[in-house]
Amino acid sequence: MTIVAKIPCTIVTGFLGAGKTTLVRHVVENAKGRKLAILVNEFGDVGFDRSFLAACGVEGCTEESIVELPNGCICCTVADDFVPALETLLSRAEPPEHILIETSGLALPKPLVQAFQWPAIRSRVTVDGVVAVVDGPAVATGAFAEDPEALAAQRAADTSVDHDNPLEEVFEDQLLCADLVVLNKVDLMDEAGLAKVRAEVQGHLPRAVKVVETSNGAIDPRVLLGLGAAAEDDLANRPSHHGEGEDHDHDDFETVALPVRPAVTAGDLAARVEKAAETEGVLRIKGFVEVEGKPMRLVVQGVGRRVSHHFDRPWRAGEARDGRLVVIGLKGFDQSAVAKALAG
Repeated sequence: MTIVAKIPCTIVTGFLGAGKTTLVRHVVENAKGRKLAILVNEFGDVGFDRSFLAACGVEGCTEESIVELPNGCICCTVADDFVPALETLLSRAEPPEHILIETSGLALPKPLVQAFQWPAIRSRVTVDGVVAVVDGPAVATGAFAEDPEALAAQRAADTSVDHDNPLEEVFEDQLLCADLVVLNKVDLMDEAGLAKVRAEVQGHLPRAVKVVETSNGAIDPRVLLGLGAAAEDDLANRPSHHGEGEDHDHDDFETVALPVRPAVTAGDLAARVEKAAETEGVLRIKGFVEVEGKPMRLVVQGVGRRVSHHFDRPWRAGEARDGRLVVIGLKGFDQSAVAKALAG
């Protein structure tokens, strides 16, 4: 009887704006001919991440190699979306050698790892590793805890402390499941801030997990691929704030896609996005916009009040240039204020 090796899958998790898509794109660009497929999940209905990945221009990185799951958080739609999508990739005449799964910034990785025990796929794939991407500057400012020092003291006194802050709960669950942590954007931090984040991350890890520091998600694919964790067989060592079968509700967050007029300059648009990001409760802004007189599409990404932008590729012939930015925030954030700021 011929034993067919399982196809390894790497789950890339991390909070909103941590740099997951940039990291995945870097891996694809440096795969050196290795046949990869990508499952990308977005919170909301605008396919920014898929389009950003598809624009990499790498031979072999085709539209067909990237599957988007935009209908909600991947950890909540396993049966309806994830398993069928994975089966589609596996049934191809030439299946991929490795599958990268990028979760949304609000997903919990453990339910996804558990899905690899489903009868339809468990003999065909394995979780090679769970990679948690951490936004270093965001953690340094305490973005995932109302008062990080007070919470740490409370946790030391009472390990059963509840997590009333949904941001920290998601952040912690992503670290608790990780086989590798990528501490990203270290180029934007000073040594004191970096030391603080190192300690913060280590404080959340339940076991010995390697932490790799990067800038712009630039990391050798050999560090990420081939971990051999078989995480689906190691669930007991991956604690979670959500027990098996417990509902994971995203009612604390909401997303909206807003139209944006062409920018006079990239700097003009960045200023508008920075203003919009000042709106209380806004967590992330991302999308594509036209700049007047420029043949290239402008990519805009804002995390908190940090905004970055670059031209990624020329507009295609006949392609609609209607600019839209996706805004993700806490439930009830002032969408009209955001729209007004983006309008300039």
